[in-house]
Amino acid sequence: MRTQIDLEAEQHALVKRKAAELGISMAEYIRRLVERDLGQTGPGADISAIFGIGDSGGSDIALDRKGATAEAIAARAAER
Repeated sequence: MRTQIDLEAEQHALVKRKAAELGISMAEYIRRLVERDLGQTGPGADISAIFGIGDSGGSDIALDRKGATAEAIAARAAER
């Protein structure tokens, strides 16, 4: 659906500059702002928002699964 909005000259310049920095059109930039404000996700959603979910700041088991497994086995053996 097409919608027309009026921006002040300074707002227009800032939106245009920000969209150019992101390498997207002004329309796409405004759509993303609306999606973010309304809590919607869609094809234009920024996937980087989900990176870091579950990050406890500890070791990364995906990078050192053998070491993490050995550590867990040793810890369990020490409990017995």
